[in-house]
This record gives sequence, structure tokens and C-alpha cells, in this order.
Amino acid sequence: MSGLCVLALAGIMTIMSCSGGTSPADTTTVPATTAKRAGEVLIPIVITEPVGKDSDDPAIWLNPDDPAQSLILGTDKGGSIYAFDLNGRIIPDKTVTGMGRINNIDVEYGFVLGGVPTDIAVATDRNGNLIRIFRLPEMTPIDNGGIEAFEGQTPELRRPMGLTLYKRSSDGALFAVVSRKAGPSGGYLWQYLIEDDGAGAVKFTKVREFGAVSDGGEIEAVVVDDELGYIYYCDENAGIRKYLADPDAPAAAEELAIFGTEGFLEDREGISIYEINNGTGYIIVSDQAANQFHIFPRDGEPGNPHSHPQIKVVRTSTNNSDGNDVTTAVVDERFPSGLFVAMSDDGTFQYYSWDDIAGNDLRKAPGGVVP
Repeated sequence: MSGLCVLALAGIMTIMSCSGGTSPADTTTVPATTAKRAGEVLIPIVITEPVGKDSDDPAIWLNPDDPAQSLILGTDKGGSIYAFDLNGRIIPDKTVTGMGRINNIDVEYGFVLGGVPTDIAVATDRNGNLIRIFRLPEMTPIDNGGIEAFEGQTPELRRPMGLTLYKRSSDGALFAVVSRKAGPSGGYLWQYLIEDDGAGAVKFTKVREFGAVSDGGEIEAVVVDDELGYIYYCDENAGIRKYLADPDAPAAAEELAIFGTEGFLEDREGISIYEINNGTGYIIVSDQAANQFHIFPRDGEPGNPHSHPQIKVVRTSTNNSDGNDVTTAVVDERFPSGLFVAMSDDGTFQYYSWDDIAGNDLRKAPGGVVP
């Protein structure tokens, strides 16, 4: 798509310069489904309005009462978290500005705060060495201005970047797993227990340090499979590493697998999990410099759940993608078996139908369930 991007918002295709903004006068009404492929490259159904400076990582919040009112949260390293609707429009009253370098974000449902089940969004602020927490869907802060990350480390070993949330099935305990710009092999990631502080806000308690990294490597992208109890993270120069998510498990410090070690042009970046019934589904990893996504089986191979061979590569028009998220929930008719959202380096986030990602090669969820 030399010089042009395709913007399909609610069935309207708007042509815009990749280095500029939309041109409202230059629109053509076409079915949204006609803009799916350009040769071998998959085209998104929706491209969001651009953020103020530098988009980085998305998270999907599913509205339990009305899926069509779900939110896409997208970080901006200029100091903001943007809230978008399903047509890619910025929602000003749910967009938070005036923070530091906001990197990664994740959401969780039903965290008990003040005795009330509360949905939350949690993000990293690299410049402030902080974790920020917000109540959903209002996006009001519940962190007293931020929680210190990697306390006690030297300044160069703080700088939080990646983040994922994990709810332990045995007792409902909620954890955050946080990566950083640089760290030691064997303790690159810190895991925190998230609790109500008893005064209307949230507190963090560190419960472990873990995570190998290759020489000269960096870790940003992290994801947890709550149901199966695994953490996956991208050692950008080496592969995707797998650990147990429960910090109290006997083998919690043991690396279970490393895969995706070949076939990437440069960095392994954003990672997400498309979860189908009975522990099946797919792990999706951004091949950032190649503008494509590598897909691996969530459940491994028969007899070996820790073997994750690559099964598909999908080329997209999303450029230099650093973060992604996916859901099997049917938020509207454009996404009949789920929604995949990826960051692009033009300041936008781009929405794909899982039907288009899957093609004829991958399974599709029979119908998502909103938490």
C-alpha cells in the first residue's frame, strides 16, 4: 500500500496519507468486507484515529452488558492511554493524558475493591518507574498516583515496559507480571500480588523474580494463559519462553519451553492468545520488522504440551507492530469469531476479524463469551 492506508470504519473506507491524517472530504461508501486483502497482505477492517505521539500496546475491554460498547485501550508513549470505540473513534472522556512514557497495558475483570467486583486496566509508565491502575469503564485512577516498580534496583534496571495480568484459578488471586527495559537473566521479570489496600485503592506486593533472557536481549511482550496457567514472554532476539504462572508452584522457576527461535526477521514483539474450548487455540506473535504475525498452537503437540511448532504466518498492512490483543468474543457482526487488534507505527491501532486471520487454516471459536 505504497503511500496510502485503507481506513474502514463502520463500512466507510477513507483514504488517507500514511504520514498524515484522515481526509473527511475524500470518502467512498463500500462494504467493509471488500477491504480485506491486497494480494497476500491482510487489510484491517478498522483503523483507529491516531494517538498524539507514539502508539505502543492495545488491550480489549469487553462490556458484559453490551459487547458493542466494548473499549479498545491503546497506550501512547507520549504519556496517554487512549480509549477507542469499535469504529476506531477516540472517546475523550475515557482517555487519560498527562502521564509519563506509557508502554504496555492489560485488563482484568472482577477484581474485588472495597467489596465490589471491579474491572481494571493496568499499565506501565517507564519514565516514572510506575505501574498505573484505572477503574473500568470510567478510566478513573485507583493507584494514588502510581505504584513504584522494581523498587531497590538501580535506575537502569527499573524502567518498566511489558505487563500482563494473571488471575489464579484456585483462589482468584490477581497478579501482575512486569518486564523492564533491561534486567538480569534469571530475574528479568517481577511478579506482584495485587490487593485492595483497604482505603479505596490498590497495592502491589512482590512475590517473585524470574525469567531468563539471552545475551543482549530485551523483554517487553508478556502474556498469561489463565486457564492453563502459563506465562509466555518474548525474548526479542531469541524466542518465546514459557513458565508456570503460579508463583507458588513447585517448578515455578523452571523454563518449560522456548520456541519461535527461527524465521523472524528481527524482534519478536507483541504476543496474545486466542483461546478456544478445552485448552486449544493459538499463540500469536508479532514479527515486528517483517510486518507479519507468527501463529503457534496453544495446546502444543499431542503428548507434549510444551512443544509449540509454528503453524501459520499472516502478513498484514499493520506496520512495525509492537503490541497486540485478541478475543473470541463476538463484539459485533464484523467480527463473527473474534477480534484481533494490533498496534501500527503510524500512531494507530488496527482491528482485524479472526475469520480473516484464520482463513481456511485455523480453527474459529464457536462463539465467544463475554466475562
